[in-house]
Amino acid sequence: MRARDQVRLDTLRGLNALFQNEMIASKIDTPFLSDEQALPLVKRSVKQHRDSIEQFTKGGRTDLVKKEQLELEILESFMPESLGRDAIKEFILTRLPALKAEGKYDESNPNKASQIGKLTGLITKELAGKADGGDVKAVLEEVLRG
Repeated sequence: MRARDQVRLDTLRGLNALFQNEMIASKIDTPFLSDEQALPLVKRSVKQHRDSIEQFTKGGRTDLVKKEQLELEILESFMPESLGRDAIKEFILTRLPALKAEGKYDESNPNKASQIGKLTGLITKELAGKADGGDVKAVLEEVLRG
C-alpha cells in the first residue's frame, strides 16, 4: 500500500478474498489456510489469468492483456518452482519400474490412452504441484512411445 503499487495491491486483495471464501466454504476454524490448502487456489487463479490473457488477446484488448500479465507475474511469484521437462523425464524413468511392479502399468499395451491418463494422474499426484500436468503427460507419452 505504501509503495502505491495498485496492481499488486488489487491482486493480493483478490487472492485474500479467494482464501477467505475458501475458509468460509470449507468451514475452516483456523485463522489461516495451510500451504496445502492455499496452493490449489493460487494455481486456479494463475490458470484463470492465463485463460483471460488468451481471450483478451483474441479480442484485441491489449490494455486488459497487460493488466492480466502484471497480475499473473505477481501470482506466479507465490508458486513453487516448477520442474523442467528433463527433471520430469528423469522422475518418470525412475518411477516407471515401480509402477510396472505394482501392476499399474502394462508394458505390452503402452499406447492405450486410458493407461497413459492413469499414469499421468499417478505421477502428477506424486509430484504434488511441482510439475504441470500437461508437461507430465507430454513427457510420459514421449517416454512410452519413444
